[in-house]
Amino acid sequence: MNIRMITWTDKSYEELTKDELYAILRLRSEVFVVEQDCVYLDPDDNDRHCRHILGTEEGRLVAYMRIIPLGVESETEGSIGRIIVAADHRNRGLGHELVERGIALYNQMVGKEHPIVIHAQSQLERFYAEHGFVATSSPFLFEGLPHTIMRLEQ
Repeated sequence: MNIRMITWTDKSYEELTKDELYAILRLRSEVFVVEQDCVYLDPDDNDRHCRHILGTEEGRLVAYMRIIPLGVESETEGSIGRIIVAADHRNRGLGHELVERGIALYNQMVGKEHPIVIHAQSQLERFYAEHGFVATSSPFLFEGLPHTIMRLEQ
């Protein structure tokens, strides 16, 4: 595979273009709904309150995540989620780079004094543990897949 440069940007919901929002929803549907065979309502009304990190290559969205600030799901904890890398771009380290960028941006937005809580797919616990997240729950079904609540104290 010819590896090209990934361009990283972050935007508020209001800053997203229609094409960017469409690409986000399409990529999330490709992976979470089709690839993982998980039927759920992806647009959950949180997107309009989030900061969105987009990784593009030659204009195509290949990596994405959102940062949910304090006050959306919890007054004391924020979250990162919908962490995704397109299937043809996996195993290149993009997921790790994406999570590192998300943690850094979260800290700029919210501050290190507020933990980051995620609903991690249980199969990815080790991946998130590499970034300092610790499991705080037993596995449970969420959106049809086994998940574990994980927390990052900084």
